[in-house]
Amino acid sequence: MHRASLLALALLTAPCFAATEPGDAEAGRTLAYTCAGCHGITGWKNAYPNYHVPKIGGQNYDYLVAALTEYKNGERNHPTMHLQGQALSDKDIRDISSFLAGLTP
Repeated sequence: MHRASLLALALLTAPCFAATEPGDAEAGRTLAYTCAGCHGITGWKNAYPNYHVPKIGGQNYDYLVAALTEYKNGERNHPTMHLQGQALSDKDIRDISSFLAGLTP
């Protein structure tokens, strides 16, 4: 019975570990060019509606994966980021997150 419990636990937690598997930062560099359009400009604010665009370079990898995934799934409410996220595969999200997390803020 002990073995069965361990196997069940492993199967239940496997998706959690797969979600944080590091991506390919070099591939992420290519994919992140659209991010720099807003997030790479110092002091950038969108004209209408007026909101601050956060810096994402050097951000925590797991946070970036979670945020992009939530934008993709519509769990975070931001129309532009929702559209950006919908265009990304899970691998793209890991790759972009690896690249951005490796940048010096």
